[in-house]
Amino acid sequence: MHPLFDLTGRVALVTGSSRGIGVALARALASAGARIVLNGRDAATLEATRARLAADGIDCTAAAFDVADETGAAAAIAEVERGYGPIDILINNSGITVRRPLEDFETADWDRIMATNLTGAFKVGRAVARHMIPRGRGKIINVCSINSELARYSIAPYVTSKGALKNLTKGMAIDWARHGIQVNGLAPGYFATELTAPLVADREFTGWLEKRVPMGRWGDVKDLGGAAIFLSSAASDFMTGQMIYVDGGLTASV
Repeated sequence: MHPLFDLTGRVALVTGSSRGIGVALARALASAGARIVLNGRDAATLEATRARLAADGIDCTAAAFDVADETGAAAAIAEVERGYGPIDILINNSGITVRRPLEDFETADWDRIMATNLTGAFKVGRAVARHMIPRGRGKIINVCSINSELARYSIAPYVTSKGALKNLTKGMAIDWARHGIQVNGLAPGYFATELTAPLVADREFTGWLEKRVPMGRWGDVKDLGGAAIFLSSAASDFMTGQMIYVDGGLTASV
């Protein structure tokens, strides 16, 4: 491991890491030496994931909380700081969506998406930053999306939340730069996960995607690991408020 990318002994909290992209990001950081704090709302699912990672030799613990619950999140983060170690790296990965034409969208679903995807990142980010600031260092990565830039039919609230998260990333970066904290965005394109499995299996959709994405394929969650390690490490110490799109060239093409 090149010393610029070495995360040995660093504690990394990854929200929404019971499955999918969150687990892949946790594994990537662990491969660079980080100690991992997994997070999700369902304690049983989270514990099953922790057990799988521990069986693979990964130093990890689990902190079950809802990112939208300000009090619960702050208490869980404080407990991690006391019992597992100071949080050096935060990846705000929790996210949900509902697919429906905007004119038929229920306000309750809009509020739920914003509470998790945007306000949850603010609440968790603020709680972690309050511990990082006295230490004068820290890395925060907000998992945004190609939908931070591009809209698609039936997911307007999700697009709104991810666009706002991109700008929250910039706001966090500017406010906390003087405290030695770097905040950047990681924006995946179309990735094959448990949640996108129906789309992967849809021949028409996959055919469209293979033509639309210049690299001609779905992303594999392992494709995100290098960017996550970079943004978590000393290699990115003079980089803040930026976005890295890992999308096979989709946002660069017309």
